[in-house]
Amino acid sequence: MIRTVRRAMALCAALGLALTVPGVASAHPADRPGGPAKQPVATGWGGAVASVDADATAIGLDVLRRGGNAVDAAIATAAALGVTEPYSSGLGGGGYFVYYDARSRTVKTIDGRETAPAKMQQNAFLDPATGLPIPFDQGVNSGLSVGVPGTPQTWNTALRRWGTIGLRDALRPAAALADRGFVVDRTFRDQTAANQSRFDDIAPTAKLFLPGGQPPTVGSVFRNPDLARTYDRLGREGVDWLYRGGLGREVVRTAQQPPMAPGADRVFRPGLIETGDLARYGVIERKPTRVDYRGLDVYSIAPSSSGGSTVGEALDILETTDRRRMDDVTAAHYYLEASRLAFADRNRYVGDPAFVDVPLQGLLSDGFAKERACLIDPNRAAVSPVPPGDPTAPYDRRCAASGTPEASEPTEGLSTTHLVTADRWGNTVSYTLTIEQTGGSAITVPGRGFLLNNELTDFDFAPLTPGVFDPNLPAPGKRPRSSISPTIVLKDGRPFLALGSPGGATIVTTVLQVLDGRLDRGLTLPQAVAAPRLSQRNGAATEVEPGVPAALRAGLQDRGHVLKDNPEIGAVAALEFLRGGRIQAVAEPTRRGGGAAGVVRPGG
Repeated sequence: MIRTVRRAMALCAALGLALTVPGVASAHPADRPGGPAKQPVATGWGGAVASVDADATAIGLDVLRRGGNAVDAAIATAAALGVTEPYSSGLGGGGYFVYYDARSRTVKTIDGRETAPAKMQQNAFLDPATGLPIPFDQGVNSGLSVGVPGTPQTWNTALRRWGTIGLRDALRPAAALADRGFVVDRTFRDQTAANQSRFDDIAPTAKLFLPGGQPPTVGSVFRNPDLARTYDRLGREGVDWLYRGGLGREVVRTAQQPPMAPGADRVFRPGLIETGDLARYGVIERKPTRVDYRGLDVYSIAPSSSGGSTVGEALDILETTDRRRMDDVTAAHYYLEASRLAFADRNRYVGDPAFVDVPLQGLLSDGFAKERACLIDPNRAAVSPVPPGDPTAPYDRRCAASGTPEASEPTEGLSTTHLVTADRWGNTVSYTLTIEQTGGSAITVPGRGFLLNNELTDFDFAPLTPGVFDPNLPAPGKRPRSSISPTIVLKDGRPFLALGSPGGATIVTTVLQVLDGRLDRGLTLPQAVAAPRLSQRNGAATEVEPGVPAALRAGLQDRGHVLKDNPEIGAVAALEFLRGGRIQAVAEPTRRGGGAAGVVRPGG
């Protein structure tokens, strides 16, 4: 939320961040001893990739160099992240894929979200003895939270529709990486250590991720030959091996009867997933959300994710103001209030559109944005939770909210991973994939080398407000609401920006703030990604990263904002298309250990 480039540079200096010169490597040797150098910013021609991991980015770039397109590179990169980021992504999860097709100049999307089993009813996460929601930890660490994975079908569908290579070729580099191993960095070790007490309750998880009973040491080589063999066989047999074959039966057996380790101190509830649920699963090619923001077309994913609708509504609200003329405190205040209002509407109206009539057109209408914007007091923060508006009512220039505010903020896991790719023809991908919690359900499929998701904990266990309709309760075959927000911004019909982030519900605010910094606050894309973040999601407090300047904190508190520290919000991967055909790839300089950006031919 810093207005000028000079302020952004001073801020980054204060945080110990380097505003990297494009095309110059910036390694993190303390974080990745012996591993590939991580370069947070790269500029050049011929295509680009950005992700959180250097090995995965290198694999995506190699696909581009060999003549593959952005979709080929995205799937190869995603498969590699399943090796090096197994606690955030992999075959056992799902995600949302947004693609710009240069030939038709259109944006396509795939909803690869996990689905609930046919046996899952609205009361699935309630204790039958008390009728109250079970403890969240018991939902996470259980087979009950395992939804039907969507990632393998997403990969296969994207390659068949828009790629130039087959699934086997896309998986081959990741299989080789899993077999030879990667160098353990501080982030991987710390994530393992944070999950040690639950990983050691599941025998195959402990065997794979806790060698000798302990997290792998920094600088050691972590190999996953089981996953290498799984990728190889999936490439040869196709995704029906999961959805209608032997691998699917193994997944079902593992979720229904979690393979507990001797002496486990948790009870993992049995899952409800059956082979028929796998056979019925299908990804959905949905029409993307679209809003016009200051002459740019901002595309993202439609429900079942709330990402596109919530980011889009907040942008529409912000467009009613001239934020480029605001001081930093006022600009931050309006950003937070727009997000607060958009989240109130998200919580009330957005769910799986197969089960809920989502008023998407109203949520993204200019009239509704004006109605919501007029509620913002320029000098005082609203007290959360604020009530939702009525996007179905005609705009009548009144300044009023409607309905009852939600009693609590929904809970979502913070772990996910994001990647962006672009090729020499201008095709562009923004793809976020996840297994939900860091480490998912903690359940590894024996002999297969991947964790199962706990995505069904994204459902509300009980209505957020008693007596008020909740669009995100469990139901058979339903997709839980997500905040994933893979975004592509077009300028004059061609790609300008592509970005996304992990972070649970903070994904929405992270994407919104980066867009705000780049489009309204005079920051370059690397500066917008590096800038300290704030997140308001219609909760009692606004979360702030440690690097938010003291003057900005004080100014917000003077306007009534309650601030709560959050050590890290999001982990962006992004692209910007520059003049002269160049592309700038941008990853995090420090968050989550720093990300990795690369281009096919560096220069400029």
